[in-house]
Parts: sequence; C-alpha cells; structure tokens
Amino acid sequence: MPWRCLAAILMTMVTAPGQPADSQDPHYTPAGFFDIHVCNWPGRPLFFMSLFSSPYYDKIDQVEVLSPQGVVLTRLAPEHYRVIHQVNKPEKRVFITQTDVPANVASGWYSARIMLTTGKVLVAQDYVRLSRLDQVSGQLPANDSTIPAPPSQLSWQPVPGAGYYQVFIRDIWDDDKLIHTSKLLTDSTLPLPPGLLQHGGYYSWVVHARDVNEDIRLGDFNLGSMSQPVTFSIAPGP
Repeated sequence: MPWRCLAAILMTMVTAPGQPADSQDPHYTPAGFFDIHVCNWPGRPLFFMSLFSSPYYDKIDQVEVLSPQGVVLTRLAPEHYRVIHQVNKPEKRVFITQTDVPANVASGWYSARIMLTTGKVLVAQDYVRLSRLDQVSGQLPANDSTIPAPPSQLSWQPVPGAGYYQVFIRDIWDDDKLIHTSKLLTDSTLPLPPGLLQHGGYYSWVVHARDVNEDIRLGDFNLGSMSQPVTFSIAPGP
C-alpha cells in the first residue's frame, strides 16, 4: 500500500510539538516527539515506521533509532521529512522512515537518540509490543461492485485487537483525488456526509486500523494495519 495515504495518517498522529520537562511521557523531549509503530500493509512484510516530529527541525543534526538491546535500527536524516502545517502553531517537520522488522528483535523499550546541532544529545523512548494487527476485510460496498445509488455508509468487519479505524476515500475519476479522511472511529462503520459520493462515480477506499490511541506507554499507537484498496462504482442517476 502506498505512501499516498501516509500524509493523511500523519495529520492525525503527532499533534503536539513537545511537553514540559517534568512530563512523565517518555516519547517527548524538549526537541520533539518520538514514536515507532509495527505496521502490516498489503504486499510487504511487517515493518517498523519510525518518526520524530519537531518544530525545532533546524536544531536537529540526526536521529538514531535503537532496539532494546542498543543496536541502531535506522537513522532519521533531517533532509528526509514531511511538513505538517497547524493552525496558529509553528510549522512542524516529521522525519520518518520505514524499516523491515529484523528477525532478531524483541518487544521492549525502543529509543531515539536525538543529536542536536549544539552537540547535545536527547533520548526519547517508546515501548513496542511485537505482534501483528490483521488488515480490515469484509468491506461494503465490496470490491469491484456496482451499486444502484450512493451509499449512506461504508462498513467492514471488526479487526481483533483494533480499537480505532480511519477511512480514506478517493475519487478515481478525479485523478484519484483524496476526497475524505475520517476522524478516528471506534466502530467498524463510517456514516458518509450527504453528497460526498455521486451517481456515476467511481471510488476507492482503504481503512487504517490501530490498536490504541495516544497511550502514554505505547505512543500514538503500537500496531497498525492498512487494508487492501476497495473500488466500487455507482450507477448513473435516473
């Protein structure tokens, strides 16, 4: 599954630039926020998605991500980033990388070693439970179906272990444009805004599932999965 939904997912993930120094949340440092997820996306083995989010990007030289055994898994270079714009807040950059889960790693506290341009080093941590969250299935409307009228909702089968879902809908006729990103949902149903989908339309949708949300130990979430894309068309109107 493609990177095309990643930017939308990021908009719902890391929203705070930092916390006070006395915070008990180990994901935060004065320079920003660290998180690492175990991801199950179509067509590829399990991978780690590591990210560091910061409005102080010009002060960061490099971020190393370490396993519980202290082995460097990957490095997040400042030149590889995505920009998050927030209303009435400074621009934030999210340094992000994807790394296949090595065979010899285990559950435990993963660390980010943040090296600043001043020479100072900060450390953030995220607890990772190595497991696998299944991908969503049983979507309705079903893949490659044609339905007689715009649906009032999209639905799917609940995923064991998933506490939240987020849906991304694209208009295939309109250059595959992303036309709707849902809020985090706790049910396996998305009521659709009236008029979003039209007679004669051709649409694609995917569901991102996650186990938790904004957990002080596991971060934004620990396990995530992305469904296979489902496409459907709506018959022309009368």
